Amino acid sequence: MYFMEETTIKIGIDTLKRLDSMKKFNDTYDDVLNDLIEEELSEEELRELEEIISQKKFKPIEQVARELGVTLEKDV
Repeated sequence: MYFMEETTIKIGIDTLKRLDSMKKFNDTYDDVLNDLIEEELSEEELRELEEIISQKKFKPIEQVARELGVTLEKDV
């Protein structure tokens, strides 16, 4: 069995719930976090992002907020 040095980190309850939802059977939080850290975009995903950016197929955040009925906070 593999033993690792352990530490404690502070995270919010919402973050903990999100991590819980990502756990697979017998996963530890360390497993979940390492999966997230190591996750990379596929070649297809990178090509799609490049196409979206090159064709400017994206909307300004202000437009998305208006469409969703969300108010953006101004810089403080």
